[in-house]
Amino acid sequence: MVDFLSDAWFESLNETLKHAKPIPGSKSDAVFRIVLEFANAPKSVNHALTFTIEGKRATVTPGDHFFADTLVRLSYADGNALFKGDFDSATALREGRIKVRGDINAMIPMLNWFQSSHPHASERPPEPEVTSEDQT
Repeated sequence: MVDFLSDAWFESLNETLKHAKPIPGSKSDAVFRIVLEFANAPKSVNHALTFTIEGKRATVTPGDHFFADTLVRLSYADGNALFKGDFDSATALREGRIKVRGDINAMIPMLNWFQSSHPHASERPPEPEVTSEDQT
């Protein structure tokens, strides 16, 4: 297994995303960027990553993007657990462990899609559906 936020981790995740199902609800000409910032990340790794959704596919790059549509902040430990598939994003949102600024309604389908696209998704029980009402 590769280290979270390492160059090999980004390569592996992008390879997984190439073979994922299309993102539900995305438009073919739309570009949407979500920046995830990781509080207390070790100095040896990137403090952030950017998901770029273009049409029905997504890529992830190290660092943040100035023109992000949504900014998500969470701890490094929670981010690591989320990307391993050991962390439930719906619960994290309800508990306030993930802070969101920007268009949360556009981000919710992406979170559910991402977790179902994870290489170990078939090993986990289905996650409860997250709605924007969970954020109020």
